[in-house]
Amino acid sequence: MHSVGLVLHPVKPVDESVAAILAAARDHPVRILARDSDRPRLPDQVRTVPDHAFAGEVDVIVALGGDGTMLGAMRLTAERPVPILGVNHGNLGFLAEIGPAELPAALDRLAAGDFTIERHACLEVSVKGAELPTRFGFNDVVLARAARTGGVSVDLRVNGVQYGYYRADAVVVATSTGSTAYNYAAGGPILSPSSDALVITPVAPMSGIARSVVLGAGDTVTLAVAGDSAPIAVDIDGTASASLDHGGELTATLRRGAAEVVRLSATDHAHRSRVKLSLLDLPLRPGQLLELIPPELRQRAHEVVSRAEAI
Repeated sequence: MHSVGLVLHPVKPVDESVAAILAAARDHPVRILARDSDRPRLPDQVRTVPDHAFAGEVDVIVALGGDGTMLGAMRLTAERPVPILGVNHGNLGFLAEIGPAELPAALDRLAAGDFTIERHACLEVSVKGAELPTRFGFNDVVLARAARTGGVSVDLRVNGVQYGYYRADAVVVATSTGSTAYNYAAGGPILSPSSDALVITPVAPMSGIARSVVLGAGDTVTLAVAGDSAPIAVDIDGTASASLDHGGELTATLRRGAAEVVRLSATDHAHRSRVKLSLLDLPLRPGQLLELIPPELRQRAHEVVSRAEAI
């Protein structure tokens, strides 16, 4: 008997998707599990286990939410990766594979083994002298000033060798997955998902290193807080995780293959991702924009673009 774990969006209603999963489970020897913290939002047919035991009990996860929910599921399984199917109940989903209406067909394919796995690396983070409630980041680790005054001032070491310093509003350390998020908004490069790399980007740099630095998978990054730094808040994948003060150090390394994301169609996912990336203001020519539009709407869009070019 296999165990299917549910990871729920913290506030959005996902009842219909849970019902679809339970209906599909009747035809297969599976049990549906969730975390005790989600018990009030689930029907009796779903068994719950203590939050700390959840990741060790499941063989596959269905994440019901947006990219934040997907990232949470990925962090849960970083030390024991299992396939994760993302169902997008959010807004902009780079990681989620399907919408709620597609869930029943997707569950049939999941049961039949008709899918592929997309592996993701994460940042494994440690802070000198402190325990982190969250120590895996699949998007990024951000060192930002805890108050509105002063700046983040940290020294950069790579593999134990000093390479300069940052003085900025914040410093972002991102994976290739997270390179399209805060890193990109701060002017950093987009990294190919196929690259085992990480990127460090200062936000509004005042002095020191002013450009992004791309490092390899085997590199160990250490950011040591300098004496002239404001107190620093550490966020991992947007979650408050630690505080750093003078003399504090944060170390990050890339952990390969830390998550297994289910892909039902690599081509469809690449197309959807291209559409979503276009929302990040990537420059596309009018003809390339047309390729992003479904065929049934393309003729009307072509007429609109033609009229716009003629004006």
